[in-house]
Amino acid sequence: MVNKILFSGLFCILLSFNGFAQTEEQEVEAVIKSLFDGMRTKNADQVAAAFSKDALMQTIIAKPEGSEVGSNPVADFVKRIATTPEGTNLDERILDYQIKIDGTMASAWTPYQFYVNGNFSHCGVNSFQLVKMAEGWKIVYIIDTRRKEPCES
Repeated sequence: MVNKILFSGLFCILLSFNGFAQTEEQEVEAVIKSLFDGMRTKNADQVAAAFSKDALMQTIIAKPEGSEVGSNPVADFVKRIATTPEGTNLDERILDYQIKIDGTMASAWTPYQFYVNGNFSHCGVNSFQLVKMAEGWKIVYIIDTRRKEPCES
């Protein structure tokens, strides 16, 4: 009887540990959240930690004659975060996470709204590509759109 009680107790404890494990989707989402938390707090090291060493950043620039793609080195982005003037608050608010994973590759589609000092600046969508490396999920590529409207709320 005592053995059954002990076994039942140990079994319940083991099951409860599984409840704390993050899913792959939650791990990918956590990397993206960490990136934007680092941006909000101007923590350049936290921002840089979200990216692989050879990551690429691009943005779609909408023009009347057609869209263009602009590129931005991650190192420049990290430097801009580190040197954001005191009193300037950058806040990218992610509205949704649509994450797909195949093995060690993940794709995340994240509509967002961007605010500077609490004032709406622009909105759009980020498209992230991540790879699960030895140190965990890392962003290897991001491209985004930017517009003033229409924006999801």
